[in-house]
Amino acid sequence: MRISSAGYLVSQGVKSIWKNRMTSFASFCIMLVSLMLVGISVLAGININRIIMGIEENNEIMVVLEDDTTEAQIDQLYVDFKSLANVSEVTLYSRDEAWADMTADMTEEEREAMQYDNGDNPLPDVFKIKIEDLEIMDITTGQLSTFDKVDSVQSPDAYADALVSIRNIAALISFAVVFALIIVCLVIISNTTRTSVHSRRKEIYIMRYVGATNTFIRIPFFIEGMLLGILAAIGALILTRFAYMELYSVLNDRLPFIQSISSKSLYSFSSISGYVTIAYIAAGVVIGAIGTTISAGKYLKA
Repeated sequence: MRISSAGYLVSQGVKSIWKNRMTSFASFCIMLVSLMLVGISVLAGININRIIMGIEENNEIMVVLEDDTTEAQIDQLYVDFKSLANVSEVTLYSRDEAWADMTADMTEEEREAMQYDNGDNPLPDVFKIKIEDLEIMDITTGQLSTFDKVDSVQSPDAYADALVSIRNIAALISFAVVFALIIVCLVIISNTTRTSVHSRRKEIYIMRYVGATNTFIRIPFFIEGMLLGILAAIGALILTRFAYMELYSVLNDRLPFIQSISSKSLYSFSSISGYVTIAYIAAGVVIGAIGTTISAGKYLKA
């Protein structure tokens, strides 16, 4: 295709937006709302998953050691625990630390009453172990209990199972909502663009009559849909950014609830703005361009 022909087709696509501004505006609004619905659903899904991951990181398995465990044995257990596949972090909570924490809020009289002779600290040494995958916590718990000098292993199995279920349900719901929204958006956009193309069916028939190829006829519609998609994506990005930052301020800055239950906070918009921008532009271009050209195909059949 010659450069002059390409320039003509692009200019025709741009001109047709203004020439059919009412239907173009309708398509723009539909795409803007559609992109926003899908985008907000995806952002909600990834943030819910992040919060749940943060809650999972707060789960610890407590490995209580026998009273006669030596320092050398404790050091060896630390190395052995770290080598397990599902273990991400191992921390020793010594009996002396536990005693200091227990007596920190006591009065002087209570501390004196709780004094013990050297070597008679009644509290055990404990390892706090964080794991990577809650779904196999029971396997890791079983492995930890097989080591020598391990008196007992305490793990929040019921809590872990509940978190795994919540995470899986949240992922399933998020996927279902996004999939349903995409289908609905494609149907609505297809109907809207079909109306736009229908109003120009005579123009298409005339171009075919004078010998224009189907590709030549499709390109202006492709350009028109692509430009409308980009404009809709920019509008959706601006509105999403405003709504997201307001919600982020309320949930992350003013309410301490999330920080109290999870080690991870919501994503700040600045940290994901690049990905969101690319996703919106790409989705707008694909939906707008393909939706318009497919609608035009009805009038290009022999």
